Amino acid sequence: MGISAKQWLTLIHEMPISQPIKIMNVCGGHERSITMSGIRGALPKNIELIPGPGCPVCICPEEDIYQAIQLSLHEDIILVAYGDMLRVPVNVKKSEARTLEQAKAAGARIKPIASPMDVIQIAEQNPDDTVVFFAAGFETTTAPTAAMIAQGVPDNLKILLSGRLTWPAIHVLLSSDSPGFNALVAPGHVATIMGPQEWAFVVEDFNLPAAVAGFSPESLLAATYSVIRQFESGKPFLDNCYPEVVKPTGNVGAQKMLSEVMTVVDATWRGVGTIPKSGFALSEPYRYLDVNEHFPGYHDDARKRAGEMPPGCDCAKVVMGEIYPNECRLYGKACVPRHPIGPCMVSDEGACRIWWAHTKR
Repeated sequence: MGISAKQWLTLIHEMPISQPIKIMNVCGGHERSITMSGIRGALPKNIELIPGPGCPVCICPEEDIYQAIQLSLHEDIILVAYGDMLRVPVNVKKSEARTLEQAKAAGARIKPIASPMDVIQIAEQNPDDTVVFFAAGFETTTAPTAAMIAQGVPDNLKILLSGRLTWPAIHVLLSSDSPGFNALVAPGHVATIMGPQEWAFVVEDFNLPAAVAGFSPESLLAATYSVIRQFESGKPFLDNCYPEVVKPTGNVGAQKMLSEVMTVVDATWRGVGTIPKSGFALSEPYRYLDVNEHFPGYHDDARKRAGEMPPGCDCAKVVMGEIYPNECRLYGKACVPRHPIGPCMVSDEGACRIWWAHTKR
C-alpha cells in the first residue's frame, strides 16, 4: 500500500527547509488537481507552487483560431475542433465573429469533438463535404492525430495543425534572466508519450530539481517532496513519481507515429512569441492534407502582429508563471468564465478558469 496524501504532507512539513523554494507545475491538469485538492494551501508557507504553460488552448496562436473562423464562415466546409477551442476569442471588431462558437451561431458548420476517432466518423458520414480538423494541442493530443493520419484518412479530410511541444517553453523560461522558479514538476501525460528523459535538460543544463508526476494528490505530493529534498541536498536529479504509467522509454509506438507524420518547426505561442523547435507541422509525405494547400488565402502572417492577448489581458504572464491568475488586471472583472476575455479563462486546463472555479475570489 502506497503513502497517502496526508502522510506525504506530514513528511514535507517535517523536512528542514532552509530557504523559500518556487516549484513550477507545468501541466494544466496538475494545476486543476492542486487547486481542487487544496495542496497549495496545505504546504509550508515557504513552498510556492507556480502554474506553468501547460494549457494548449491558452497558447494556441490567435492567427490559427482566426483562420479556422474565417474558413468556417467563407468556405463550404465542416470544421471540427476540440470543444474548448470553440470559445477562445480572437482580436477583431465586436461586429465580427470573435470565436468559433459565434461563427457557428452565424451559420458556420462547426462540430466539437473529443477525439480523432470522432473526426474520422464525421468525415465518413459526410463524404460530399470537405471536413477540416483544427488539430490544436500538445503531444498528448498530437500523437493520436499522427496515428490517425498514419492509418489513413478519408479523402475529404484536411488538417489545420496547431500542435505544440511542451518542454521548449520551459527551456525558454530557464534560459531567461529571471525564470521565476527553482524546481520543476513535469507533466505525467506528456512523459507517458515522450518518456521522462525529455525533461532531463532541467537537471543537466540548468542544475535544477525535477520530478514527473501524475494527477492524484499522492503523486503530486510525492513529486513535491522529491524536488524539495533534491533542492535541500543540492543534488538534483530527474525523478519519476508516476512509474505505474510513465515508462523509461515512453510510448515508442506513439513517438514513431509522430516522427513519421510530423516534423518539428519553430512555432508561435500566443502572447509569448516564437519558440524555436516547439511546434509540429505535417511532414512532406502528408502535406497534401494541410488545409493551406487547399485554401491558401486564409493563412495570413499579418495576423501575428494582431494576435497578442486582448488589451488589458495578462494571460501570457499567467501562462509563463510571472503572475498568479488573480493578479491579472481583468480577472474576475471583465474576464469571467461566462464572458472570457483571455484564453486562460476558457479551458478547464487554464489557470484562470481553474482558480475561478475552485478558490476564494
